[in-house]
Amino acid sequence: MRKDVIGLIIGITLLAITLPMLVAFILGLILDEDPLKTSISFGIPIFLSLTLGLFLFRRTKSQVNSRHVRDREAFVAVALAWPAVVLIGALPYWLGGMFWGPFNDAPGILELIRGFVNSWFESMSGFTTTGATVISDRSSPICMNEIIAFDCINAQSKGLLLWRSLTQWLGGMGIIMLGMLILSRLLGGGMNIARAELTGPTYSRIRPRIQETALVLWGIYILFTVLEAVILFCLGFHPEIDMNLFDAVNHALTTMPSGGFSTHDASIGYYDSALVEGVITFFMFLTGVNFTLLYFALIRDWQKLWTDEELKLYAFVMIFAASIMALNLSFSSELGVGESLRKTIFQAVSIGTSTGYSSADFASWPAFSTLILLFLMVVGASAGSTSGGLKMLRLNLAIKAGLRELSRIFNPHQIKKIRHNGETISDERLWNIFGVLILWVLLFMGSCLIIALLERGENFDMETIISVVAASLGNTGPALGSFGPTNTWAEMHFSTLIMTSVLMWLGRLELLTVLILIHPRTWSDEKTGELTLIKSIKNKFTDVLNKFRR
Repeated sequence: MRKDVIGLIIGITLLAITLPMLVAFILGLILDEDPLKTSISFGIPIFLSLTLGLFLFRRTKSQVNSRHVRDREAFVAVALAWPAVVLIGALPYWLGGMFWGPFNDAPGILELIRGFVNSWFESMSGFTTTGATVISDRSSPICMNEIIAFDCINAQSKGLLLWRSLTQWLGGMGIIMLGMLILSRLLGGGMNIARAELTGPTYSRIRPRIQETALVLWGIYILFTVLEAVILFCLGFHPEIDMNLFDAVNHALTTMPSGGFSTHDASIGYYDSALVEGVITFFMFLTGVNFTLLYFALIRDWQKLWTDEELKLYAFVMIFAASIMALNLSFSSELGVGESLRKTIFQAVSIGTSTGYSSADFASWPAFSTLILLFLMVVGASAGSTSGGLKMLRLNLAIKAGLRELSRIFNPHQIKKIRHNGETISDERLWNIFGVLILWVLLFMGSCLIIALLERGENFDMETIISVVAASLGNTGPALGSFGPTNTWAEMHFSTLIMTSVLMWLGRLELLTVLILIHPRTWSDEKTGELTLIKSIKNKFTDVLNKFRR
């Protein structure tokens, strides 16, 4: 294992996040009334990120003697860089008073620890684009005043809210890839890093060099973010729509990464506007499309869009899910078909793309509709998009493989290739997909059992536990049951918050990138096969023994 390469990538990543944090700091000084509090909130994390990033960068840059990053280093570096970034990203919340911190008059040490756990959870939920929040009148000191408790999120510091949205925007396209894009000449093997960090079974090149591909994808990402912000801001001129520039920018920053953080407790339901919901639904749908296809759409290569199997499956599932939920909702409530369709279209796309916005309390919908939403949480949208979940491509190929094996029962000598968009899918790739699915199911079941042991309160019934795990692994955000869209996750025990934050990490990096950390071969010596840690301890012991003998 080449620790120099791992250290260099982590250092580059820490340096990369200082710029957006500095932007939030400057705007916080302008928008907030307490410049000292803003300076403390961001000054310390920026200093730590710069110091640690520069230390790792300078120490490891001279040691790197190869320009190529192998799979092993890529996966380990990505898996370790994310918690480091999440930790730095949590400090503004803890220091800035969003939760109990060292600069608040905290009741005790337990409240300080709980405040740090809340900050860690909020940061992990942001960077993984999950969108679950623990901001409430019970967890945030600023919301203890009943006068402002009706909209606790909106009562927070503008600088912290902007940083909160930026974490999702950065996490959506990959924070490590951002760092490698900025400092791309230092290391090769960028494709390995992309495969380790970006979601989906494949990462398609649209340009010969990985840096050029990353630049194009980030360009598309920025273009749609700006476009949505402008449209939402223009809607704010409507007399019945309370959408200011700050809200428009923040919702654009959290829509494109399929994040779901809002500046209001009621999420998109705060605006109660079909126009706002329509615009956000459109951009949410785009986030569930493979970004390579969005590139082809921008260059007007329509043939690639019309023939893409995953895109057609994705559109069909969204339309079908919204339609049957609308019928179920209209028959089970006093809502008309039109109003039901408005709500179900928004929620189907929001949950299906793992964005997690809410325009209604879908946790109170009939069981049939909530089961459809649970299915959408698990499946997700397209590979190569910013959405979470297992991805439509995996599901489609797994079904095709299952049908092939079923047909072989009747015709054992049949040779049938599985194809996707005219391309033959190798058995190796199919086994990789099956491996991810099996690991996901095992992790899902194990996590449900662990949370059931950790939480024994009335809030945790079977529906709640299953949906919380699905929402965490799928990076969706709001769950069902006791932790639906009208409730935050602040009522969870701090151990459950840590557990679910780990699930978000696993879900964002799609299991294999994180699970490779616990594989013995990852840390073994390439020549002897001996674990590096054990070898290091043995060498230290030998050195001490030799000195003693002398």
